[in-house]
Amino acid sequence: MGKTIKAVLFDMDGVLIDAKDWHYEALNKALGLFGMEISRYDHLSTFDGLPTKVKLEMLSKRYYLPQELHSFINEMKQEFTIDIIHEKCHPLFHHEYALSKLHKDGYKIAVCSNSVRKTIELMMQKAGLMPYLDLIVSNEDVKRAKPDPEMYLTAMEKFGLDPKECVIVEDNPNGIQAAKASGGNVLEVATVLDVNFTNIYNKIKECER
Repeated sequence: MGKTIKAVLFDMDGVLIDAKDWHYEALNKALGLFGMEISRYDHLSTFDGLPTKVKLEMLSKRYYLPQELHSFINEMKQEFTIDIIHEKCHPLFHHEYALSKLHKDGYKIAVCSNSVRKTIELMMQKAGLMPYLDLIVSNEDVKRAKPDPEMYLTAMEKFGLDPKECVIVEDNPNGIQAAKASGGNVLEVATVLDVNFTNIYNKIKECER
């Protein structure tokens, strides 16, 4: 028989927030100031789910983007992202229902995202999910972002739980790699529509069998 599940750890972009394109658009808008952009193919095949700093390092290696521009581009990307959040981020009923039900049923809930804390908090507030969260782990809270498992291991440690007592909801290859490496039970989803109470509850019961 499996361990009793006591926590659900969520990625944010593509899981709780349909924001994959927002980060892509915001970074390209910042890069566009210098005549650069990331193609849709490269975004989906390589860059999706990685922190902006890592993306910029990769662009410097591949396309000789000057290192001294990283800080400014990152700053502009964050500003453009915040503008998009205010314009497009809104509550989704099935997410509010799922997290409120999990919270009411006594499960610990965390969001573990490669985004900066300011962005995570703003998105969670705009999506109406902040009241149900016990913990946020951002890329500023760890030394190694996803695909390293440190982010999920940090959340488990703070909750005082074994990996097998946690379900992790992830959508992209870098996040799924991190989730599996942490030893947690992984629920892979394709879109934000797959993140609903029924799917999460079924995964919890599957893990406890």
